Amino acid sequence: MNDQPLTWSREAICLRPSSWDLRSIAADLYRRTCRVNFDRPGFCVLHLGRDIDSFALRQVMVDLKREMAAIHESTTGNTLVYLSAARFDQQGTTRPHLDGGPDECFLMLGYEPSAIDSELEIYDYARCAFDRDLTPNEFMVKHNPMFESGHDILRPYKTRVPCFSKTDYWILCINNSCSPYSESQPTWQGTLHAATIASPEESKRRVINSTMIVSVPVGTPDFIDDDQVQEFLSTSAFRRQDGG
Repeated sequence: MNDQPLTWSREAICLRPSSWDLRSIAADLYRRTCRVNFDRPGFCVLHLGRDIDSFALRQVMVDLKREMAAIHESTTGNTLVYLSAARFDQQGTTRPHLDGGPDECFLMLGYEPSAIDSELEIYDYARCAFDRDLTPNEFMVKHNPMFESGHDILRPYKTRVPCFSKTDYWILCINNSCSPYSESQPTWQGTLHAATIASPEESKRRVINSTMIVSVPVGTPDFIDDDQVQEFLSTSAFRRQDGG
């Protein structure tokens, strides 16, 4: 396990499928994102190109979640449900952080073309914690990356994610978990993410279609109902949000 890279190549984290087989794509996303050790990145980018629109992007996100839930059920006996689904114009720079969620969860984010220049970085804080004999929660207490000293410790575990474009659509899955590492009872090993926005502009948009997906026992209903999912799929509205 210690032979795995601290940072990941573009080939390891980016999918550019030659055919649109949702089940195969979902399997690849699941394998790279929903990791229980450190031989995979804990995040994955799917390039969708420019020949779709925002509504089609969101439909693909919902379809992939359904396929990933089926994979999760066959793999673990649990399933995947939505905790949230919303659209934001995010133009705020952030330090490495988790989005609030349960111990095992991941983000599926749909990025739309934007004229706003931005960068996203993923930090393998679970691996960093493991290397220091800490749980992820202990690491965040001892080495909070909101402070410079904690941020410095994480820098060797940073991967820049190429998922922003003025013309193309992308989907990014990020393992957002905080569960401790265990070989006997495997749990998802999470990552932190940080966004850098060079020059926010009120007149322009950086729209992110954001969903949080959690692992739960089969039969647990979504935390949002079907009407809210349909609203996510069909709305043209979004909210301004400073972080992301």
